[in-house]
Amino acid sequence: MRADPKTPRFYFSLRSPYSWLAHRDLMARYPEVAAAVEWRPFFEPDAVSERLLTEAGGTFPYTAMSRAKHLYVLQDVNRLAKSREIALSWPVDRDPVWEIPHLAYLVARREGRGPQYVAAAYRARWEEGRDICDRRVVADIGAQLGLDPAELAGASDDPALRAEGVRVLLDVCADGVFGVPFFVHGFTRFWGLDRLPDFVRHLRERELTAPALPQPVGAVGLGRRAVDDGHAGGCG
Repeated sequence: MRADPKTPRFYFSLRSPYSWLAHRDLMARYPEVAAAVEWRPFFEPDAVSERLLTEAGGTFPYTAMSRAKHLYVLQDVNRLAKSREIALSWPVDRDPVWEIPHLAYLVARREGRGPQYVAAAYRARWEEGRDICDRRVVADIGAQLGLDPAELAGASDDPALRAEGVRVLLDVCADGVFGVPFFVHGFTRFWGLDRLPDFVRHLRERELTAPALPQPVGAVGLGRRAVDDGHAGGCG
């Protein structure tokens, strides 16, 4: 379903360390915003999803990350995590398929456990150093949340979820998302961890935030491909 332009949206990627830190800040500092926004996954498509996306008229935006940028991100994320007193455990990605954790999110969202899944997946990846593209890890997250482990672990094999994932990627294209974290409301866009306070201010000025609700304050790899990562606040 196409995103409603009137609904503020938070595009996140379970791959991105900056998206993880934005999730941490969002949950800890702005729970009313977390409750008001629509959470939308952003993931790099594998060959199957890329073909389906192309057939649907979409193109996933990405640029290759240079070695210099990669090294900078390692340094910068360590610095940002330390300033937040968060224990960081860098994961190692070996031939990742990002549909595995992100399509599993669509299952969790359908069952009303989307934010809880995101928190658990971020915690597994960035605080425990686990490979969230490993189906066993996704199954374990599902079990922790009281969801069907096999359904979550096998989400990327489900043609209907593949199709839904392509629709999500078409929304990425339509919303002009080129990196994460990315925040959208109507024609207004904010890119990067350092733009989260501006997004919050924008919503509060328009009285679009929800009453503060109890939220799971969990923790919300850099490989061969990355989206535009031109500054420290936004990275794929």
